[in-house]
Amino acid sequence: MPVWGWIVIAVVVVLAALAIVAGGSVSRRKRTERLRERFGPEYERTVDEVGEQKAAENELATRERNRQKLEIVALDPDARDRYSHEWRAVQTAFVDNPAAAVVDADRLVNDVMRERGYPVDDFDKRAADISVDHPQIVENYRSAHDIFLLQEAGEVGTEHQRTAFVHYRALFERLLETDQGTESPKEART
Repeated sequence: MPVWGWIVIAVVVVLAALAIVAGGSVSRRKRTERLRERFGPEYERTVDEVGEQKAAENELATRERNRQKLEIVALDPDARDRYSHEWRAVQTAFVDNPAAAVVDADRLVNDVMRERGYPVDDFDKRAADISVDHPQIVENYRSAHDIFLLQEAGEVGTEHQRTAFVHYRALFERLLETDQGTESPKEART
């Protein structure tokens, strides 16, 4: 084969390699953009927690796949009414006994999650599942749960209990919505 033939082959191989690298880079960038858009502040929290962007993105993608396996259903109108009534009672009780109201709020959120189809046995798993459907409020849910745990140890005051209660209410209201439990990133910003 003449030398110019080898040069053409080498140029084609180099161009193909460059195209593969460029395509991979574009693909990774699109994945990053999609995950950032989808998860919002949860994306940054996960990157900070995991310590590396690629590992965090793998974690978030795994959450999406795990969430797709769940059969999350909307509550029927009777269940929504029943839970709304229970929430109003818990909210009223907060005035006289904030600690008991926070415990009841945690229980009520878990009950709604269970009825909607979320696994509720493990808090970290619950938070991961919620982060896919409600990425804008999952950090508040974690905060409420942390306060709930501190309360069990007797280490919080009324203001922290109020904060936990407000955070639980935000998730509770989202869980009662009639959609299939998901919020679009656009809706989350409004």
